[in-house]
Amino acid sequence: MRDANPTVILIPGLGMVAWGKDKSESRVTAEFYNCAVEVMRGSEAIDEYIALPQQEAFDIEYWLLEEAKLQRMPAEKELARQVIAVIGAGSGIGKEVAHRIVKEGAHVVCVDLNKVAAAATAKEITDKYGMGIGVAGTGLSNCGPAIGLAANITDRASVRAMLNDAILAYGGFDSIAITAGIFVAPDTTGHIPDEKWALTFAINVTGSYLVADEAARTWQEQGLPGNLVLTTSANAVVAKKGSVAYDTSKAAANHLTRELAIELAPLIRVNAVAPATVVQGSAMFPRERVIASLSKYKIPYTEDEPTESLTQKLAQFYADRTLTRSPITPADQAEAFYLLLTRCLSKTTGQVITVDGGLHEAFLR
Repeated sequence: MRDANPTVILIPGLGMVAWGKDKSESRVTAEFYNCAVEVMRGSEAIDEYIALPQQEAFDIEYWLLEEAKLQRMPAEKELARQVIAVIGAGSGIGKEVAHRIVKEGAHVVCVDLNKVAAAATAKEITDKYGMGIGVAGTGLSNCGPAIGLAANITDRASVRAMLNDAILAYGGFDSIAITAGIFVAPDTTGHIPDEKWALTFAINVTGSYLVADEAARTWQEQGLPGNLVLTTSANAVVAKKGSVAYDTSKAAANHLTRELAIELAPLIRVNAVAPATVVQGSAMFPRERVIASLSKYKIPYTEDEPTESLTQKLAQFYADRTLTRSPITPADQAEAFYLLLTRCLSKTTGQVITVDGGLHEAFLR
């Protein structure tokens, strides 16, 4: 016998709740039931509704050809039935992570400080994989494989509101990937203003803590295993001039990963991905910062050169400092996030996985 649990429950005064292995199946179940109700109403209006005998209903449900079709269906994808929030999904690594994990069956809550950017990523996904059904009165109209939400991770109330919206859309969440971050360059004198130092730590360190602390309440209520994946940096272990706030914040994020792994065990595994400099596709490298870096490293360029050309030059400069001599892309980082979000490394927690092309200065020591 297949799953005997109900897939439709009617609650007087509230309405109907429909279940399925994912949002799409839940929606179809609800639509089938609505159609059945209309058939019953129509039949009763004409004469009376008579249900099929149980044996006949059983024979239809367990028809041999239907059974054969079910047996030949492909295995579920690695992240099927998983609801994963990607914070920073509006651009760069976060956008790439969202697209990577949805291919493996995940439902993705695309989160960004910029709600328009978050919604754009969610739309790219729903345009490709199909739309779902909205949640009435919430504005959550794209509740198929992805939704777009805004959140300021430095504001606990904003984080809680975002998580509540994710729960309203999907019933809960399994894992969270945090890719949001900020790099603040020093002023012309090489000094970092106090407020910029505070902002760097607020986003790169405290923000991840607030997300973990709020998510922990839901994870404990659910009692289901999950993952939290943070973003640190190769800079966390490589001291260099000109990025003191960023580098020290990422060093703190490294240790935050270990502390959260202890705090959230055994239910939640906590790991981190540490990229080296990702220039191409990164929101942290606008044209002016690319030019500033080219000037800093004395790499020839012209003021009227296209941004793409300037970005490629800088990306190749960073690549040439690594052992693999290949530019590091958001897609490279997304593979590491995907791996940590699956069951493939189910016994790994409190670890930082580097994706830096082989930056020997960052070797473990």
